[in-house]
Parts: sequence; C-alpha cells; structure tokens
Amino acid sequence: MVVANDLSSKILPRVLIVSRRTLRKNKYVDFVGEYHLDLIVSSGAVPVIVPRVNGIHSMLQSFEPIHGVLLCEGEDVDPSLYADDELSGLSPEDMEEIKKAHAEDMTIDREKDSIELTLARLCLERNIPFLGICRGSQILNVAAGGTLYQDIDKELGTTMTTTNHIDYDNYDGHRHEARIVEETPLHKLFEEMEIMVNSYHHQGVKRLAQRFVPMAYAPDGLIEGFYDPNRYDPKEGQFLMGLQFHPERMRLPGSDEFDYPGCALVYQEFVKAVIAFQKKQVNATQVEMKRKTTTLVKSFSQAEFLEANTVLSKQQENRLKQMGATVRNSCVYMKRMKMKEEQERAMDKLSAERLSDMLSFHHMMARLCSNAIKRKLLEPEHTDRTIESSFFLNY
Repeated sequence: MVVANDLSSKILPRVLIVSRRTLRKNKYVDFVGEYHLDLIVSSGAVPVIVPRVNGIHSMLQSFEPIHGVLLCEGEDVDPSLYADDELSGLSPEDMEEIKKAHAEDMTIDREKDSIELTLARLCLERNIPFLGICRGSQILNVAAGGTLYQDIDKELGTTMTTTNHIDYDNYDGHRHEARIVEETPLHKLFEEMEIMVNSYHHQGVKRLAQRFVPMAYAPDGLIEGFYDPNRYDPKEGQFLMGLQFHPERMRLPGSDEFDYPGCALVYQEFVKAVIAFQKKQVNATQVEMKRKTTTLVKSFSQAEFLEANTVLSKQQENRLKQMGATVRNSCVYMKRMKMKEEQERAMDKLSAERLSDMLSFHHMMARLCSNAIKRKLLEPEHTDRTIESSFFLNY
C-alpha cells in the first residue's frame, strides 16, 4: 500500500473508470463506488472518472494517456451486442418475468455500453492493463467475442436452492461458494481452493471468449472469474482479468476489514501492472525521441557530407552551415529550457513568505544599483574622462 505523502512529487499512472448514472431529485447523477476509488488510490494510481454522458464515446482519445482501465457495476449489457446463432430460448413470458424480478438492472444503457466496449477493445488492442468487476467482466468477454446468459435462472436452470446469484434483501451480506482453479492468478492471490463470494447479478458469462481461461466457478457451473494467460504478468505491465463477484465489497459485517487478504491484492496487482505499463510507455517515448533526435542530427551533419567527398556549391555549403547551426542552437535551447524548469521547480518548493522576502531583497538591490549608477555618472572624474575622450577624437 502506498502512503499519500509519498505520491506528491510523482506523476502517477492514470486508471480510467466509467461512471454509472442514477436518478436523484428528478435529475441524473453520475457516480462511481468509493471502494474502487479508495483501492486504486491506496495502491498508487490516480482514478480518472469518465462520465457517462451522450457523445463521450467519441471523445475518449482526450483521456490519453491511459495506463489502465477498471470497469465495474452497471445495468445489463445490451443483448444485441453479443447475440449470435446461440438462441437464449427465452419466451416473451420469460422476459416479462425477468423484467419484473430485475426491473432496475434490465434498463439498457447504450451510451455506457458504447463507452465501455470502446475502452475494453482499446485495452485488447494496445495491451493496456484491464480489470473488469461484475458487469465489467461481462463487457470484457463480449469485447473479446464471448456471449452472456440474459438470465442465469432461466437459461442455466439455477434456482435459489442451488446457487442464488442475487439477494435484494441481503445485498452486502449474501455469499455463495466459488471453487478456484489451481495455479491461476486467483489461486495465488487468495491462497484458497474455495471462497465465499458476494453476488449481485442475474446475467453472466455463457460462452467464454477463446483467449480467456476460467479461474473460478460457482456450484451451478457459472464462471466467476477468468483471465488471459498470455496477458498476465503485473511486473511487466500485463493484466487482463474479469471477476463476476465484487472483491472490494467482501468485508466483515460492520467493518472495513476484508473477508480475505486476496480481495485487496486483486487491486494492488492490477495497479502494479498499471505502474509498470506507464514506465514502459515513458521509456519507449524517450527512446523514440532520442532516435528521432539522432536521425535529425545525422541528416543535418556537415561531416557526413564532407566524409562522402561530396562537392558542394557555395549556396549548398552555406545552407548546410545554417542547418548545423540550427541543430546546435536547438540543443542549447533545450538545455536552457531544462535549466529553467529546474529553477522553477526549486522556486515552487519555497514558501510564499520566503518568496516574498526574496522579491523584496531584489527590489532593494535594484534601487541601490540604480542610485550607484546615477552617482557614477555624475562624478567629476567621469565627466573629465568624457571631455578628454571627446578632445582626443576631435584631435
């Protein structure tokens, strides 16, 4: 865990989190669960909230740089985004029953779907660390080509006597068993083969996308966690995981203590990957800038032309010298800019009182110097020398 005071002088990596909206006082309000934010900050990254507003999906490039993405809770994913030849077999009567049982969750939010699918696909394409919680895991699976159960009870045949995946009357206290697959990241994080997980969903992964491997199952066979084995190495900036349960909310009654240490470790390993990813990006940028600078200098190098015994006209020679001077001047300019930045950083560390004292001192020195110059100019010796110099020139 990172102490906040240690972060003040660092440029921290950015984790994008898409907000969820709710109706409050007849107006929509965007929000993100604070548990997620606390865990991201305490692990050493900055959460950047992407508002769920119309049109934001086409403006996501403005949120660059993106060092990680965390997608969490929300309404059902639009079935048209993953529907294929696999029919759900749900009748109109079934759909009506589902809507009555899960009225709030059945509301489709196409803008949120669009924003989150765009971010998930971006992470898949650019190897950006990604953690999906609950709906976020479903979005990840759909983005990678998988499908979902529109309703677990109806399609999987799950009942409350086997595995109850949601309990509206005991939202935070409800748990069900999850069997962890050995030698998976989840097994290493929780160090258990069976854990009791919370559950707030009526949908879930049906056909897991080909690139993913299951990490945990509910007793009814539903996948509770999955990851990409080719994209999981937090120290190297690789993390691609989806969890159907909510580790951030798995806490002892009336306490902030987690049910298992692995609950917090999930976020810590994710942020570890985010930090490593940012470092790789910075290093790659520096290498590319150095390469471009070297190429530029070589292109404008006078020695390169002379070594090739190229016969140059006077105009070409002058132009070559000008370009060489431009490169040299640019290097001097960059050094001055760097020095200026260092001076500004040093000044920023001073208190306002100290800066005020320094400003007063410089004003006083300016007045003293100005008065001294005036006295020098009015001295007889200075006047005589001016006359002598004038006489000599006239002579």
